[in-house]
Amino acid sequence: MQDWIYYDSKTGNVDRFVHKLKAQTGWFVQRITEDLSVSQPGHLITFTTGRGEIPESTAKFMQQNATFIKSVSASGNRNWGLNFGRAADIVSTLYDLPVLFKFELSGSMSDVQQFINKINEYHEYHGNEESHYC
Repeated sequence: MQDWIYYDSKTGNVDRFVHKLKAQTGWFVQRITEDLSVSQPGHLITFTTGRGEIPESTAKFMQQNATFIKSVSASGNRNWGLNFGRAADIVSTLYDLPVLFKFELSGSMSDVQQFINKINEYHEYHGNEESHYC
């Protein structure tokens, strides 16, 4: 099964994480753009901005494409304390999605492997429930 990863990146941290992920798995990765309309179910990776807020670009993407998103993950900085990766928590609450993973900055190779494991666990738990996303 090929997974789709939709991602938003401002400083390049999420971009670097996603490209490490793609190199390990061959999964499809698509950077969020203002006019992106998706047709494949996938997982969202975003970043946290401000004081633990969702980036405006991620918010717009979710308004248009939420029905295709199966989980949310976020990059952050542990120096932000409780706001670390908080964008994932907010998206999770707004769209009733599981928070799959949070990683610091661009993530380590260990983080990439943990994310892959989380995606695989998601599929084991949810099976092929993808029909309601179409």
